[in-house]
Amino acid sequence: MTQKDWTDKVLDIFAEICKIPRPSGHEEKIGAFLVDFAKRHNLEYKQDAAGNVLICKPATSGMGNRQTVILQAHQDMVCEKEATLEHDFMSEPIATCIEDGWLKAEGTTLGADDGIGISMALAILESNDIKHGPIECLFTVSEETGLCGAENLQAGMMNGSMLINLDSEDEGEIFIGCAGGVKTEIDFEFAGEDIPDGYFFLKLCIDKLHGGHSGDDIDKGYANANKVLGRFLYETYDKYDMRLCSFSGGNLHNAIPRDATAIIAIPSEDKEAIRVDFNIYADTLQNEFHATEKEMEFRMESTDSMPKCICQDVARNFITSVHCVVNGVFAMSMDVPGLVETSSNLASVRTGNNSIHIVTSQRSSIESSKWNVASAIEAAFKLAGAKVRKGEGYPGWTPNTDSRLLKISTETYVKLFGKEPKIRAIHAGLECGLFLNSYPNLDMISVGPTLRGVHSPSERLELRTVDMVFRHLLAILEEIPE
Repeated sequence: MTQKDWTDKVLDIFAEICKIPRPSGHEEKIGAFLVDFAKRHNLEYKQDAAGNVLICKPATSGMGNRQTVILQAHQDMVCEKEATLEHDFMSEPIATCIEDGWLKAEGTTLGADDGIGISMALAILESNDIKHGPIECLFTVSEETGLCGAENLQAGMMNGSMLINLDSEDEGEIFIGCAGGVKTEIDFEFAGEDIPDGYFFLKLCIDKLHGGHSGDDIDKGYANANKVLGRFLYETYDKYDMRLCSFSGGNLHNAIPRDATAIIAIPSEDKEAIRVDFNIYADTLQNEFHATEKEMEFRMESTDSMPKCICQDVARNFITSVHCVVNGVFAMSMDVPGLVETSSNLASVRTGNNSIHIVTSQRSSIESSKWNVASAIEAAFKLAGAKVRKGEGYPGWTPNTDSRLLKISTETYVKLFGKEPKIRAIHAGLECGLFLNSYPNLDMISVGPTLRGVHSPSERLELRTVDMVFRHLLAILEEIPE
């Protein structure tokens, strides 16, 4: 087959993957698809207790003495959709379209993170005319919710000495390091209070924000819906003797929240005044974020009355802490120009019957700084009387500039495209750091085609870069040493 044929095959496989439900924690169907793929092509495979799948392929003729290379991608996808779209990620396929050279989904995340990485690996496994040494393709589970598959990878699952992670999002860039991360969760427990007579109920909605990846996009200047709504409530809560009935916003710990909603009650005589304040606030925010949030919408509408509200002391403490807590870039790297070193994301808020549950995530390329910002988040919410618990976190991946695989990938890129690739570390989390816990001598890089808007319904894949990355991948495989 020609190179174009194989690139088309990559996209054909991705189209098949888009039909398979694969939310994080529910990878049963994509796992079965991978196992069936191995059986149909008479390839050796393993599946461990966590659900990770490893498919092995022998070397092609004359390449049997080369080192074994691991191609690695994750099975799950972030499941985000437009607020008004009805879509069941557990049963419905991802509908796609092509627009100006980009592959997009229709109102949902595309899942090219990391379905396109899976597709590249499977295209190589399926090939009969690509030169390569021994290959192991590892497909991990639940990467998006805490790198769970990599953390629980069965001992001895892999035998390769070099690993190419296929989960990066910028063609022409080779990644050799990533941030570590930790999730911090908060609970405000409350008792319901009666709402005074003569109060009017309003629903406040902020949506159609850009959103995006809480690592890769944290420095892009996008608004956080939870912070935006929390700020308005902080500025008006006592002005109108307000009552807070509920607050919800965001979804996933690794996505910048795109929408948030609160239900409030205020004295009936103030309902028009607060509408004026809300409209002024909308103008203010649209001015502040005019360059990054061109579609941001603010809505205030009457709603059904609620039987109870959150007790006043907890409501004030919650609103105050959401407004003041650190969010976004905490520090930039002093060693790598332009690299975010440390950040935090106020990811999601949910109001239950007797508690408000908040999920935040912190990232840093310096381990002590990761825990420092997590402690700062903890302190802010503890001062407000909340219960806080920090997760165990996951490690970063320290760059190895002496990597043999990096040298090969750089040289082959220059031969193919006549220019030097960028060598980078990334603020997002990759599974590579966890692999080093069990395989400390692994030589690793991460590459991938250009993706934008990941972890949001604006996720899109630049099609021409699929061809470029796949050509580069094949060139690397051909040059793997003995």
